[in-house]
Amino acid sequence: MPIRAIAFDLDDTLLRPDNSISAYTADVLHRAHATGIRILPASGRTFGSMLKAVPPIIDCADCLISCNGSEVWSTEGAILMQELIPVSLAHEVAAFAAQRGVYCQTYAPDRFFYTVENEWAASYARLSSLSGECVGDLTRFIRQPVTKLLMMDEPARVARLLEEAQSRFAGRASLTCSKPYFLECNPLRATKANALAWCADHFGFTMAELLCFGDSLNDVSMLQAAGTGVCVANARPDVLALGFPVCRANSEDGVARYIEENML
Repeated sequence: MPIRAIAFDLDDTLLRPDNSISAYTADVLHRAHATGIRILPASGRTFGSMLKAVPPIIDCADCLISCNGSEVWSTEGAILMQELIPVSLAHEVAAFAAQRGVYCQTYAPDRFFYTVENEWAASYARLSSLSGECVGDLTRFIRQPVTKLLMMDEPARVARLLEEAQSRFAGRASLTCSKPYFLECNPLRATKANALAWCADHFGFTMAELLCFGDSLNDVSMLQAAGTGVCVANARPDVLALGFPVCRANSEDGVARYIEENML
C-alpha cells in the first residue's frame, strides 16, 4: 500500500545527537512532502519546545503532535485536538512524586513549572530550550487541567517507578518514558497512536498508509498502529526487541536515509 503520511519522533530519532536537523534530512522531508505525503512530527516535547527544534522542516510539516499525543497543533499555533489530565488526578500524580522524593514538573505550551531547583531542572531547560519556573508544591500550583506531568530520576529508579505508577494510575492515565530518566504521565487517551489516528481522519489517510519512526517507549503505540513502523538503530534495547524493521541511527540521518532509499 502506498505511503501517504510519515510520522517521526524528534529526540533520539529525527534529531541528531546535538539536537539539530541536518540539511540532508530537511531536504528529504521537503521532497517527500512535495509528492503529497503528509509530514507529522510527533514528540513528547511541548508545542513551544517543538517549534524551537524544527525550524528547518516547519514549512513542510502538516501539524505538530506534542506532549506524547496530548495535543495536535497547526504550525501557526492553533490547537486542533487536545486531551487533558483533570486537576484532581494531576494532584494525585504530583503527590505520588513528592511522597517518593522525585523531581516533578508540569507545563504550559512554552514554559515548564517545577518543584525544586536542581540539576534535573537545569538539564531539562537546556534540552527543551524552554524557560522554567520553580513553583514548589505542584498540588498547590495546579489549578486547571494539564497536558502532562514529568518526573525525572536515575534510569534504574525510573524503571521501578514506571511499573508502580502504571499500577497506581491504571485506567486513569497514560504512563510512558521518552528517555530512560523521564517518567511521563499523560491523559489516558493521549498516545502518539491516538493522535495520529485523529490526524488520519483529519487529513484523509488511513493508518495502513502511515510510516512511523521512533526510538523509545512513548513511540511504541504509533510503531504498532502504523502500516509500517521503523526503529532507529540507537533505539532502546527493549523497543528494538519488539522486532520492528531498523534503519540507521539518528547520528547517521537514519530516518531520511530510509525514506530516500525506500520511497524517493
